[in-house]
Amino acid sequence: MTAQPIVSLENVTKTYGTTAALADATFDLMPGEIHALVGENGAGKSTLCKLIAGVIAPSEGILKIDGQTVLFSSPKDASGHGISMVYQETSLVPQLTVAQNIFLGREQMFNSVRRVRSAARQVLQRLNFKVDPAQLAGTLSAAKRQMVEIARAVHNQARVIILDEPTAALTPEETDHLFDLMKSLQRNGVAIIFISHALEEALSYADRISVLRNGRMMTTGPAADFNRGTLIHHMIGDELIEQEKVPAARRPPRSALPVLRVENIRMGSIVNNMSFSIFPGEITGLAGLIGSGRSEVAKVIMGHTKRNFGGGRIWLDGREVRYGLPAQAVADGIAYISEDRKLDGFFDTLSVAENIGLGWLAKFGGRRFLAPRAKMRTLAREWVDRLSIRSIGVERPVLYLSGGNQQKVVIAKSLIQKPKLVIFDEPTRGVDVGAIAEIRQIIRSFADSGAGVILISSYLPEILETCDRILVAKSGTIAAEFSRAEASAASILNAAIH
Repeated sequence: MTAQPIVSLENVTKTYGTTAALADATFDLMPGEIHALVGENGAGKSTLCKLIAGVIAPSEGILKIDGQTVLFSSPKDASGHGISMVYQETSLVPQLTVAQNIFLGREQMFNSVRRVRSAARQVLQRLNFKVDPAQLAGTLSAAKRQMVEIARAVHNQARVIILDEPTAALTPEETDHLFDLMKSLQRNGVAIIFISHALEEALSYADRISVLRNGRMMTTGPAADFNRGTLIHHMIGDELIEQEKVPAARRPPRSALPVLRVENIRMGSIVNNMSFSIFPGEITGLAGLIGSGRSEVAKVIMGHTKRNFGGGRIWLDGREVRYGLPAQAVADGIAYISEDRKLDGFFDTLSVAENIGLGWLAKFGGRRFLAPRAKMRTLAREWVDRLSIRSIGVERPVLYLSGGNQQKVVIAKSLIQKPKLVIFDEPTRGVDVGAIAEIRQIIRSFADSGAGVILISSYLPEILETCDRILVAKSGTIAAEFSRAEASAASILNAAIH
């Protein structure tokens, strides 16, 4: 690496009102370096990256590119200096195709649809991303949206690529491929910043690691100088380290009757004769690669997606059900917490109280024309306290909460409905270390109350540490079932892949 940083921040502060999202931060990125940023949600990681990417301007301090002081007024300015950012919440235009999104902002005066699709296909194939360039971006899964974002950054020949939680929506196999790609880009001189809550990723793949806490840069150093314990110490302090340890899952006495039973469910070509049962008081993990039918079968159960004609049967508490709308499933006591909280989980401009209250209203509001706002606010405060949702107040828009607290709002919105079964789809995706432990404890407590839980997760340690029983989906069916004692990462991956 050369002596001069390609990017440097000198004593940079970013304030919103009286709140400092970033305080007196100094940071540098060397050419060809892979630099990991870690810290809890709200620590200032995304703020720092958005300053470099031109999304926001610093309140104080200096940003330098190649040793020259710059002041970006927009992401286009940063792009002109070879800086691209891939956001955790993707910035694709849903009404445009994959190919159009990849070339967005760099179109020629006269565009041929065939030429653009062909060029996009070459970019995707070079990265080994199996995405159809003709498909609308709005119909893509979270993982494939992330792939298109990365392909766009690579296509733009960026010198600096910033990845915000790049592996959050990826399977272990896709994650390995992404880091192989990052190493390849590094060999070509591209500098990479990546934000990750998976500390093992930072330790394994980064050249250097910077730790932020409460908007301040706590430490920076070679990855070899850190381990998981020292990173957590810098991130959250000694007093919170014990909270990161999740009690080992134990298998409770099983009820004779399942709360949910699905038999031979079929939906298109994605779900193929899937059958399983969910028991009260038990956390059942649903593991498998993306495209294995995990989330799709959950949406069939909820009535969000229609199963094939004659495509299987579903029983809730021994009664056969077939929902045409999610509202019918909610009325019967089933809640689904989506893998994409920003798209499906909450209204970002509404307050914490309004979002949680809407969950109550959906189940218990009947045909009320006007919402009982005082009651909804009181109930919301109770759930804010119960789930330790950290916000300035219940009237604060959810948009301004950290990812972990946003996820708790989504969970509260579902649990306030007093469901007998909750489907948690990737509940800790993009959530910091402290909030992960809290959310897992919320799930455990909910199951301990006698309710049924389905936990869908691509993160095997989460499945292994949290679940009492594990089902492995493959090609739209259940390929294997393990008890907590029988399960291992190797056995789950083997069932999912082979």
